[in-house]
Amino acid sequence: MVKVILHGCNGRMGQMLSTLIEADEEMTVVAGIEPSGEAKNEYPVYKNFDELKDGADVIIDFSTASAMDGLLTYCEKTHTPLVLCSTGLSDAQLDRVEKLAKESAVLISANMSLGINVLLKLLKNVTKTLYGNGFDIEIAEKHHNQKLDAPSGTALALADVMKDELDDISYNLNRTEVRKKRDRNEIGISSVRGGTIVGEHDVIFAGTDEVIEIRHTAYSRAVFAKGAMSAAKFLKGKKAGKYDMSDVIG
Repeated sequence: MVKVILHGCNGRMGQMLSTLIEADEEMTVVAGIEPSGEAKNEYPVYKNFDELKDGADVIIDFSTASAMDGLLTYCEKTHTPLVLCSTGLSDAQLDRVEKLAKESAVLISANMSLGINVLLKLLKNVTKTLYGNGFDIEIAEKHHNQKLDAPSGTALALADVMKDELDDISYNLNRTEVRKKRDRNEIGISSVRGGTIVGEHDVIFAGTDEVIEIRHTAYSRAVFAKGAMSAAKFLKGKKAGKYDMSDVIG
């Protein structure tokens, strides 16, 4: 049985995880962390990690960057394995995550879905060939109107995996700032926020007289919750180190 602490348990993803874990015979939630302290489920909920009375095998985090410092401090003290799903972290927080991974197991992913992580593998294989043959690269991402960060962490992850395969590439996040033609050595990233869009990412390879578009669409937050659960099961008992979803899916 994998014992889990849910950080951000009353948010949309926290509640989705609560429901799915309750139906999973291999996992159980022993506690939740939520600033309000409100308990919406059967497990106990604490306002912060200082109040926490229960240990666990793994922490699953779906919170915000502003709640990250307390989580990292707790993990630094206890070395509890961490599935880190929040995006928009500061450079200082990311530095702490890197240091934490030297002492305990940390799995960090901008997107927990199986499909997105298969897409990341695909991009590693095709980017150099297409870019080397004159294709321009653009990313368009769409999310609901409550999302705080832009571009999305997933869009940046898609861009990063392609940048790693190429030389001298920069990101263009706003074409309105300068009136000029598109630079050859850039990846353009554009963001749309509206309605209840769960998540949509398009990677566009635009060449001469032909275009290749690869799209991933999430129709429900359940895809992210299921990925996080698989990550938590994977992380239990793992030695210190930094992991990602590619380790989970093999």
